[in-house]
Amino acid sequence: MTQVLEGDPLTWSAPGPTAISIGVFDGVHRGHRSVIERLLRRSRRDDLVPTVLTFDPHPLAVVAPERAPRLLTTVDQRIELLEGLGVEVVGVLPFERIRDMEPETFAQGVLAERLDARLVAVGTDFRFGHDRAGDLDTLRKVGERCGYEVVAVELLNENDHPISSTRIRRLITDGKVGEAADILERPYEIRGRVVPGDGRGREIGIATANLEPDPMVAIPRDGVYAAWAAVEGAVHPAVVNIGVRPTFDGGRRVVEAHLIGFDGDLYGKTVGLRFVSRLRGERRFASIDELVAQIRADTETAREVLSGVVPEIDGGRR
Repeated sequence: MTQVLEGDPLTWSAPGPTAISIGVFDGVHRGHRSVIERLLRRSRRDDLVPTVLTFDPHPLAVVAPERAPRLLTTVDQRIELLEGLGVEVVGVLPFERIRDMEPETFAQGVLAERLDARLVAVGTDFRFGHDRAGDLDTLRKVGERCGYEVVAVELLNENDHPISSTRIRRLITDGKVGEAADILERPYEIRGRVVPGDGRGREIGIATANLEPDPMVAIPRDGVYAAWAAVEGAVHPAVVNIGVRPTFDGGRRVVEAHLIGFDGDLYGKTVGLRFVSRLRGERRFASIDELVAQIRADTETAREVLSGVVPEIDGGRR
């Protein structure tokens, strides 16, 4: 199991000499994976412990909250995904604590001394430390003194478009969950605890689970989706509605899922929704009967869409 380091990084301890990559890694998408795969290869060749340092919260949430992006993955999801790739140590850097740390203190005190780094891989535009004063040159100067190599990693491109978390967020908010899945190399997933709703689903004979997702994660565009619902190690086909339910005169935005063929109590449980395809936009219906007929049609469409997709078996860290 992956070792997770949290708290003050000046108190961390690594299980051996490390190869380290540093970044937010939000989404752990195909571009991130290309970097991590290189890190894993070097780790195997040089007998190093593959280590990834991520940030919590996102740096922009601290330095410019008005520009902070919605997240593609919570920290727990990132850890799960990194563990699945073979990363042995994940360090969760508390950004509020390290933002005022002098660059040399971070490079020497954390990377060299606490984590025994022998290789550090970062993006070409990586900046760190107080006033973002540290850069690749800073890392290399400390590395020459402390014995680690620095590798600068270029952003991965595809068809002249960068593979980036920003691009994936844009696809998600446009409802293009299939395109996002291609870049993520898995369906986009949001998780949330099931909370009581207004009971309208049961009233019309179609029970739904109302999710309370993390307020910082990106929610797909309003509409109806085919998705897999992961709960307690099992994966169920589902039809998901995101929006304000205009047929019921609107209100707050909700994320609700009907698990196809499932008949159980989900209240208080955590459900992960893995989005496969957007079926239609949200719209107002003239009557409840018309709405029910459309939901049943959506359910059949979702069933057909998902019948050709093999779901990932749930078994990651929670």
